[in-house]
Amino acid sequence: MRGKEIIIFVFFFHFLTALPLLSCDLDRPIVFAGLDWKSNHFHTEVARYILEKGYDCDTEILPGTNIPLLQGVAQGHIDIVMEVWKDNVNKVWSRALQRNQVVELGLNFSDAKQGWFVPKYLVKGPNALAPDLVSVGDLVKYKALFSDPEEPSKGRFYNCIAGWNCEIINSAKLKAYGLNEHFTNFRPGTAASLSAAIASAYKKEVPILTYYWQPTWLLGIYEMIELKEPEFDESIFSRLAVEENPNKATAYPVLDVYIGVNKDFASNAPEIVKFLKSYRTDSILINKMLAYMHKKGASSQETAKMFLKEYPAYWKEWVSEEIFKEISKELSHSITTIY
Repeated sequence: MRGKEIIIFVFFFHFLTALPLLSCDLDRPIVFAGLDWKSNHFHTEVARYILEKGYDCDTEILPGTNIPLLQGVAQGHIDIVMEVWKDNVNKVWSRALQRNQVVELGLNFSDAKQGWFVPKYLVKGPNALAPDLVSVGDLVKYKALFSDPEEPSKGRFYNCIAGWNCEIINSAKLKAYGLNEHFTNFRPGTAASLSAAIASAYKKEVPILTYYWQPTWLLGIYEMIELKEPEFDESIFSRLAVEENPNKATAYPVLDVYIGVNKDFASNAPEIVKFLKSYRTDSILINKMLAYMHKKGASSQETAKMFLKEYPAYWKEWVSEEIFKEISKELSHSITTIY
């Protein structure tokens, strides 16, 4: 091979190897729904990084609240929403599905829980004060452990935030389980005050009985045990919010959280859709990521990079081997600084 031919060959070799493995399905920015809670922030940044570094896409976020952003997906102003909590937005999302405006690509995670919790140290280990506390039916026996400082003859139950639907449900459960005579119904004013009460109890290793939910940073940091309740029954559960004196209650339903996209976007972006259909996480992982954000003061972008660097086995199955290698190479050259 002559010199000129060698130069041309080397030029084209470098040109070809510099090309992205895939060109983006669309020649415009992919728009994500910027729902205003941190687990969605995390998922959105993970998906954005993969699309930008592996698929050569441009991405944007449109911030806002739940209902308007889901309407935006239906109308085509937004392409992707990484968390659709169907039970919380049933009317708007079901209507969009019926009108063939949106597509559900699959589950992001399927173990979103709510329930009544106690610290692990209270029920497990050599110093456990309530080793036989397993279910809500055992609470009367241990009410002295949860003594309310304002009404010492009763235990204190930390309810959901005042005004939230879960506060109404929990208040009904106290009556249905016959616990309202034994426990005060303490309603925190904010989510921050509830999490602060749990964190304080955990640091002092004192008993606390509380409602909580996951995925959350708090359950990523503090080991809590969920008390057993009767198995979820839709007909019984649906009456808890409306009956004045219910005599039956059940556990909260375990919720499925979906990834949704605009219908036209799904038709025009087959490679992106293929990736999103493979995207799957769980509440335990999300708890860890939210705990990382909380403890380190990390942004959602920094947390997404940390996840992609430290948990490659998790997301390797979401993309092709070539894209996995390309993103891994990009991550190896990036530096995430947490102050």
